[in-house]
Amino acid sequence: MLRILLLTCLAAFVAAQEQPRYLEDSLERVVGGQVSSPNAWPWQISLQYQSSGNWYHTCGGSLIRTGWVMTAAHCVDSPRTFRVVLGEHDLNSNSGREQVISVSQIYVHANWNSNSVASGYDIALLKLSSNAVLNSYVQLASLPPSGQVLPHNNPCYITGWGRTSTGGSLSAQLKQAYLPVVDHKTCSSSSWWGSTVKTTMVCGGGGSDSGCNGDSGGPLNCQVSGKYYVHGVTSFVSAWGCNYPQKPTVFTRVSAYIDWINSVSRKH
Repeated sequence: MLRILLLTCLAAFVAAQEQPRYLEDSLERVVGGQVSSPNAWPWQISLQYQSSGNWYHTCGGSLIRTGWVMTAAHCVDSPRTFRVVLGEHDLNSNSGREQVISVSQIYVHANWNSNSVASGYDIALLKLSSNAVLNSYVQLASLPPSGQVLPHNNPCYITGWGRTSTGGSLSAQLKQAYLPVVDHKTCSSSSWWGSTVKTTMVCGGGGSDSGCNGDSGGPLNCQVSGKYYVHGVTSFVSAWGCNYPQKPTVFTRVSAYIDWINSVSRKH
């Protein structure tokens, strides 16, 4: 469904002979699910990079302050010129609701290692060159309390512009897919992701629906007490396929990084 960035294979060996791949280029999207209602997820942004005078979607992200966006570290750890588009729904059509703002500074977590996705820390903050204007189509994401871990099968949705199937076609329109939480005990078991998945990560799905290339950096929107919170930053899927059995989409667990998020956004 979601438009996911092109995945790249990791250099490091990971448990269970499984190699995750990132969901960051415009070649893949959310698998399964359906097109969302326009601006139903008003904190969702399209992260785009410039090449030969044109702009291309590469990852998703979440607006967490009027001047800050949260995304995945692997989306922005190479030198490029980036911008974010807020209020977006159809990448091929201008509705007049969009706000386009350049990225003035990138803060990648200091412990991020692009050669070892299993180490975690796949999170980055983007400082915008100007503040977003909040309205009916652009809103701030709600972040969870520090340390909160959701129970098995807690309802969540991934959103993005990634591929609709492994190696399949793209979706210009924002999609959503239901990916309930897979608890850490299950997701880190040997027949699932094994030791690749750390306690600072959260797994979602594991069935026919999943994230895919182009969805990286986007939110895992989880419902708690009737309200949606961004509990995850889309990080990786199996190199064997976006919706490979017992290899659910893996997200950076946002509640493990609340102190870091607050520290960076307050200092800069």
